[in-house]
Amino acid sequence: MSSAEQYIRTEHPVIDSDPHFTRVVRYFRGSDYVAWGGLTAGGPAVLLALERVRPAAGPKGINVALGVATAMSFMGGFLYSYQKSSLRFWGWEENAREQAMNKVEMEQRAAAGLPAYGTPTMDEDAQAAAARNSKFAALKFAAIPWFNTTNHKYHLADTKSEN
Repeated sequence: MSSAEQYIRTEHPVIDSDPHFTRVVRYFRGSDYVAWGGLTAGGPAVLLALERVRPAAGPKGINVALGVATAMSFMGGFLYSYQKSSLRFWGWEENAREQAMNKVEMEQRAAAGLPAYGTPTMDEDAQAAAARNSKFAALKFAAIPWFNTTNHKYHLADTKSEN
């Protein structure tokens, strides 16, 4: 760990400070899917309720708006669920289920002789830059949706006890 990297004190154990996109999605809970579905349905539902108050001009006016509202709600619901899952990885929310899943996953990777967080495909400098750009990026979804899609070694998690 470099001097610039510091641990953040959390109530729950930190599993991974920069989890890979596929890992975050694999660790979604049922409640994450329910929230995603509810938010996806919520956008068009609000639009249809507003349609009853003040109808759109013309018969096709609402169709395009419903399509846009559904797409935006789907994306917003996904980002919300992704952020909730990320918070559990960071130890900011209760994460007992994720700890157990992580332990099993790390044991399987160690038994197979694989690196804990995947095989890096970039040089050291590129890995460090990728980690700096994506670490805690789920907090910045309002500005830009940014995900960790690279394998690197900068995770601020103790894998020695897991390997």
